[in-house]
Order: sequence, then C-alpha cells, then structure tokens
Amino acid sequence: MPGKRRSSENKKKTAPAALTLADYLQKILTARVYDVAHETPLELARSLSRRVGNQVFLKREDSQPVFSFKLRGAYNKMVHLSAEQLKRGVICASAGNHAQGVALGARQLGCRALVVMPVTTPKLKIDAVRALGGDVVLHGESYSDAYLHATELEREQGLTFVHPFDDPDVIAGQGTIGMEILRQHQGPIDAVFVAIGGGGLVSGVAAYIKSVRPEIKVIGVQMNDSDAMLRSVKAGKRVTLADVGLFSDGTAVKLVGEETFRLARELVDEFVVVDTDAVCAAIKDVFQDTRSILEPAGAMGVAAVKQYADRHKLKGRTFVSITCGANMNFDRLRFVAERAEVGEQREALFAVTIPEERGSFKRFCELIGPRAVTEFNYRISDSKQAHVFVGVAIANREEADKLGRNFARHGFEALDLTDDELAKQHVRHMVGGRSELAQDERLYRFIFPERPGALMRFLSSMHPGWNISLFHYRNQGADYGRILVGIQVPRADKKAFREFLETLAYPCEDETDNPVYRMFLR
Repeated sequence: MPGKRRSSENKKKTAPAALTLADYLQKILTARVYDVAHETPLELARSLSRRVGNQVFLKREDSQPVFSFKLRGAYNKMVHLSAEQLKRGVICASAGNHAQGVALGARQLGCRALVVMPVTTPKLKIDAVRALGGDVVLHGESYSDAYLHATELEREQGLTFVHPFDDPDVIAGQGTIGMEILRQHQGPIDAVFVAIGGGGLVSGVAAYIKSVRPEIKVIGVQMNDSDAMLRSVKAGKRVTLADVGLFSDGTAVKLVGEETFRLARELVDEFVVVDTDAVCAAIKDVFQDTRSILEPAGAMGVAAVKQYADRHKLKGRTFVSITCGANMNFDRLRFVAERAEVGEQREALFAVTIPEERGSFKRFCELIGPRAVTEFNYRISDSKQAHVFVGVAIANREEADKLGRNFARHGFEALDLTDDELAKQHVRHMVGGRSELAQDERLYRFIFPERPGALMRFLSSMHPGWNISLFHYRNQGADYGRILVGIQVPRADKKAFREFLETLAYPCEDETDNPVYRMFLR
C-alpha cells in the first residue's frame, strides 16, 4: 500500500492516511495499550470444538476491564494527543463499548470525556460510561446519527474527536489483539474470525496478521441486517445503509470508515454473514464452555466459525474467534434463550391443523414420539378444526422436514414456522382468546416433571369424554414444566375429575375463578 504518512493530528476527523503495511506493523508493535488493557487469554472452547470437529479458540477480549476490546484503540489514540488537546478534553460517538474505552482512558489521563451515544444503547453501557466519569449525551437511533451530532459538539466546544474505528492510532491499538494471538498460539491457524461494525478491529488484526503470517485467513463477520462493509467491498466504494439492525448494537454502523474500508478491501480474505438466531446460539455455546455471557457482537465470530466449517465441510482445522465484547443487558437474555435453540437447529416450530374431535390431540402427540415438546399453544375456536402452535426438539434441520412430512401423511396439515420471524417473535405468544365453544371449561395450572412421557401420561389418564379446550406450555430449561390447561368437564363429572387430579399427582392450581382468565380467555 504505497503512500506517505500524513499528520495524525485530529481536528475535525483524522484524514485517511495511506499508511503501508510496514507502517501499521510498526504502529502496532509500539502501541500504548497496556496502561489500561491487559493481554487477554486465548482459550480452547472444548465443548464447541468437539461438536464442530475443529479446534476453536476464543480470544477473550470480553475479559478486559470494560468487557470489550475498544479500550485498546481509544487509549492508544488519546495517549498520542498533545497536552493542549487533553486539557480541552475529548469527545466520541459510540454505541457503548468505545465510549467506555474513552471514558476509562480519560480517567487515566486526567481529561474530560464527552460521549454521544444512540438512544438505543443498552442502559448497562450508558451506566458504565457514567460510572467511569464520562459525560453522556443521548442522540439518534444508530452510531451514525450519534456521530453527526458529536461532530457538531466537537466544533462548538473545541474538543478533540476520538474516532471509534477510522483512525490509524485506533486501528493500531486494536491490532495488538492480532499480535497477542500469534504470540499465544505459534502453531498452525487456519483462520481468524473478526466481527465488523465500522472496521477498526478487523483492519488492525488483519494488518498485523498479514504482515507476520500472511497464510492465515482473516475472515470478517457481519450481521445480515448490518453489512455495510461487505456491501462496500462488493461495490468497490463505501456504501451507506439506509437502516441497520439493532440486535447487535455494537456493530450497527451505516457507513464504514475510509481507512478501514481501504484496509479491509485489501487484507480481509472472506466475509461471512450471520443472523440473529445463529448469534443467539453462539452466545449459548460460549456460555457452555466459559460460563461467560457475550453480547451479540462478541458472539458473531463464533457463529461464523460454525457456519463456515459446516458450509465447507471442514474438520481438524484450527480457528480463532475474537469474543470482542460482553456488555449484555440482562433482560435481553430472555430473547437470546428463546432463539438459541432455533439458531442451533435444535427446535422446529409448526402450525398444525388437526380435527376438532375427541382423541385427535392424543394421536398427534403420539406422532411426535419420544421427542421433547418444547412448546404447545392451543385454544378451541372452531367446531371442525383446531390450529395448534407446537415446538419440538430436533437433532438437525432434516429431522424437522421429516417430521412435517410425517404429520401430513397422517392427516395433520403442518406449516413449518422455524424460519418465520413473525411466528417466532409474536404469534407464539398470541395464540388464544375467548371462545364461545369453551362450555363447561375448567382452567388449571399444572407443574409437570420435565421428562419424556409426562404429557402422554396426562392425556392417557383423562376420561375420553373430556375435551382439552386450551393448552399452553413452554420448556424453560428447568427440571419441571409449567402448563396451563383448559378442560371441558360436564357438571355431572365433577367427582370423577377430582379423582383424576388426585391420581395424576401433578401439583396443580384451579384458576377457573381467576379474574384475568374471565377477562381475556373465558
């Protein structure tokens, strides 16, 4: 990459300096990061490695003091500023992790830090920046919106802008991760997987690896709804996205940097695009191996390793994924847990039509066989047909297809909803409502043991004259399941029904008189 070094003095924004690979190698080797950062472990993910048939190492940047790699680049930039610049203070725009790096660096260097963050930034990250002494301004829906506002404040207040990715000093700081990887693992490495937002991390890592061990592939990873770098490389110029997905807020960038685009286009070997379900599954994978919970951006590389190895049928290779962040809002774990099984292709979702007649529910459950039912939603609504929403544990995607065909072969029309976003996000929680057909209905909450055969035992113990008019169940990963059941029991069968409950011996609670039930379901 020919060209002369330009001044890195930052007034409005550092101009893209046409530094050579040798220039970047020198900047990385002399980067000042260890005043605030530490060399993170390179750990073998043993369970994941066994499952994918390849050695998968995790570069644990999630273990940094701010739970992200971003402090490396931020501090390396700030430590190169003049005393006058530090006296005036610094400003940055960030979705959260870079902000924490700037705030920590400012505290270390004794200067003011003003941080502009999108309003969509998780509260966890906002609180973390404030705890480090940073002044926070919330503005816009994405990083790009926050960036434009930060440039206005920069001019108004005479601050120095610390760019989160498009700056040679920032890029060099992130490149120290590549330096550590090659020092920690001197044996063969087939590829290093790096999440991409604006491109600072992948540019720095690629600059070092391609300088020292060019045979190692550097593979950039993007979300399918935030793939500005991939689109830019394909177009041969920077492309601005009209919108970006916010699940992986750490990589939600509409426009990549000029310098990072130049470096990524020349140095990144391949790109892998992952989706939300795959990232949720990867978060679970890393938790199982490390007991640590990554944020979505931090798990993107792991999702890409699995996808890449499967697509190319690779075994016995050595891959490194940079787990670049762990600033996860606790409340988001509900969503992650919900989607992880689908992302790992361990759960299939179906909408199944069954005849509204005695025994059809039991016949349908018999077709599921020994597989674990993960969810079941049903509400009586028609005198001839019933529509149920069912989740079933599977070993692979092919098993879901086979199961759907088997339902149809036995007269149960089935619609596969495994890849349907509307079904996964909303419909599964909305099945139900009032029904004029639910006469003589009794409503009970049961606690079932979470083991094969528990549901069939319940159905087999029921009197054949009683009809299930409502059923809701979702496997929450515990050793017991909570189930809501509506059963139509004629008044004359009250005694027999009490005996049924006693024989069943599942803990239960009568909710028939619950005002919530009467308001929404009766």
